[in-house]
Amino acid sequence: MRVDTPANKALRLPKLVESDPRGPQLLRSLTANTQPLWRESELDVPVARLNLELAEALRKAHGAGQLIRGLESAERKLASEGRGLRMADRQIGVTRGVRVSRLLLLANDGAERFYRNVEAMLHRHGPRVLAVLLEIDASGLGELLFGPGSIARLVMLEHKQAVGSALLAMAGDICQAPPAG
Repeated sequence: MRVDTPANKALRLPKLVESDPRGPQLLRSLTANTQPLWRESELDVPVARLNLELAEALRKAHGAGQLIRGLESAERKLASEGRGLRMADRQIGVTRGVRVSRLLLLANDGAERFYRNVEAMLHRHGPRVLAVLLEIDASGLGELLFGPGSIARLVMLEHKQAVGSALLAMAGDICQAPPAG
C-alpha cells in the first residue's frame, strides 16, 4: 500500500515553476512518472534523466554555494531549517503554506539502506522537500559536480532559484517509470 507523499498527492511547486509555461506539464510529469524509492518503499519518487540543461543548473547552483552534498549534511540542514520555521510560525501564530523549497537529487545506484534513510528523511521534512531519482550513478553525479573520481549519491538544492531552475530543466526529461513487477 502506498502512502500519500509529495510525489503522489497535491504537490505545490515553487512559485517560479508554477508561473512558468512549462509548470503545469512538469507537475503532471512529476506525479505520473514515479517509481518506489526502494523495493519495499511506501514512497514513490519521480525519475528524471540528467540532461544538459539540468547538468548546467546543478553546476551553477554548486558554483553559487546553493548545493549540499550527502545525506547527513542534507539532514542536518533540513533539521536546522525545520526548527527555524517552527519557531517563526509560533512567533507569528500562523502556520505557513507548504511548497517545495528543497530538492534532493539522488543517484540511482545506492544501497537499499541509503534509500530507506532518504525515505525516513522525506517523511520527517514533509512536503517542502521533493526527491527525484536521476538516471545516473553516484560516480557520474560526483564527477559532474565535484571532479574526476568523486562520488555523490545525493545532492540537495537549497535556494529557491536553484530549485526552480533544476525543476524547469527537468520539464522535458521526466522518465516513464517501468511497469511494477
